[in-house]
Amino acid sequence: MERVYELDDNRARVNLDVVWGFLSTEAYWARWRTRDIVERQVQSAWRVVGAYELGSGEMAGFARAISDGCAHAYLSDVFVVHGHRGQGLGVRLVRAMIEEGPGARFMWMLHTRDAHELYAKFGFGPPTPRYLERPSQLG
Repeated sequence: MERVYELDDNRARVNLDVVWGFLSTEAYWARWRTRDIVERQVQSAWRVVGAYELGSGEMAGFARAISDGCAHAYLSDVFVVHGHRGQGLGVRLVRAMIEEGPGARFMWMLHTRDAHELYAKFGFGPPTPRYLERPSQLG
């Protein structure tokens, strides 16, 4: 039986236990963060999108964005919980965040070590020669 999901950008609906659980144990990019940091990042995000299984309401995926709200945005913390993978939720989360929301016309940035194929579907590629970054000293 196919599972059915809905996406929602209501911050109050985000299950912080699920977000913290994934980011603190499975996300190579976020294990250094404390729960307090994760909670502050979710609360201060420009936008968050969660994926929820219909019926149970269980949170199955998440994406967070930081933005100036006008022209630029950074996509962060995109994940799908293991038991819900293979349903196209990663693609749906990215699409909802960058193509269907208020940031659809923004320049988007992100970092990834292992999801280049996913993001290429949405036009992401290597940075231009004018893009510079200062690496984090946090972890």
